[in-house]
Amino acid sequence: MSFCGKPDDFYHTYTTIIMVRSILIAGFGGFIGTVLRFLLSRVIQTHSLSLFPWSTFLINTAGCLMIGFFYGIAEKGNLMPANLRLFLTVGLCGGFTTFSTFSNDALMLIQGREWLRVALFASLSLFLGLAAVYFGKIISKLF
Repeated sequence: MSFCGKPDDFYHTYTTIIMVRSILIAGFGGFIGTVLRFLLSRVIQTHSLSLFPWSTFLINTAGCLMIGFFYGIAEKGNLMPANLRLFLTVGLCGGFTTFSTFSNDALMLIQGREWLRVALFASLSLFLGLAAVYFGKIISKLF
């Protein structure tokens, strides 16, 4: 089957197919990441009696470690195809971690006048998130 349209039509069709494929890859990864976040959050919340938002904190830190690892592997060259990188970083990690939940948990602490907890939560989340991305990249160098 040959394409008989104008070159611009072919280019538009081709780029549309690539975009739809990328959206589906990222979306499927996001679905899996979201389900994992939901299940892990339930497990952590069930075992924690603290007012500190442990589930958001631990999940975001783990997600930072994962994305650091995935990008570290991707930087090595041909070890990770672009579609797999899209699936793992934008999809899986994007669905697994969430800044909106972090912000909501911080606001709840502020509304409860839990100043020390909100300061600890925000600063530890930022510091350990950055450290986890860094260590994820270091771990990826071992592979």
